[in-house]
Amino acid sequence: MLEIKELTARSDDGNDILKGINLTVHPGEVHAIMGPNGSGKSTLSSVIAGNPKFIKTGGSLRFMGEEIDELSPEERAHKGIFLSFQYPVEIPGVTVNNFIKTAINEKRHSQGLEDMPAGELLRMIKEKAALVELDPRFLSRSLNEGFSGGEKKRAEIFQMAALSPRLAILDETDSGLDIDALRIVANGVNKLKSPENATIVITHYQRLLDYIVPDYVHVLYKGRIIKTGGRELALELEEKGYDWLIKDYQ
Repeated sequence: MLEIKELTARSDDGNDILKGINLTVHPGEVHAIMGPNGSGKSTLSSVIAGNPKFIKTGGSLRFMGEEIDELSPEERAHKGIFLSFQYPVEIPGVTVNNFIKTAINEKRHSQGLEDMPAGELLRMIKEKAALVELDPRFLSRSLNEGFSGGEKKRAEIFQMAALSPRLAILDETDSGLDIDALRIVANGVNKLKSPENATIVITHYQRLLDYIVPDYVHVLYKGRIIKTGGRELALELEEKGYDWLIKDYQ
């Protein structure tokens, strides 16, 4: 599904951040990416999603067998890449309901389909909101405006559920969540898992991985993946921290 080979990238201010990333994600898999602050985790997610603030400078990035370098963020999203943000933005005046209706129909248009019939769309939105335990009243509110941290993250998982991406990248979805919100968000992610899609979870903390169990854990440091293991690696990091791993890379 996702093939990354020797990927290098820099920020638009000229700082080299990714320095040779190799990562392969197959359908049905959950990959966790961990690492200290500033190691390049969020940059990697941004490069995959096509954020123009980060510039790919080398290596290859393929999704569903296709080079995606020249595709815009919108085109990548239409092909099935979804990125949840660490700090979801507020969009005053645009309701959650209208936002998701537009997103769904734009995706359909990219596939040569007409708008989803209104009744079918309404039923689907209600079903997906229930899946992530999103209060239906939030659907009529401006996107993320006045939402708590947990509500913003839950709204993003709702968007993911409605758009049914092939690859979901969750960038520190657990940031700022209390234990109840964390459980609800993680349950939503787990319910959406299937043999046809894959998930990349970016996190600092092992606690999220108690709920979203990864097939692989990768440690990113100074723009490179320095170690890969199973879930037990996350437990080891929780116990020991990162120093024992990164001492040879200082």
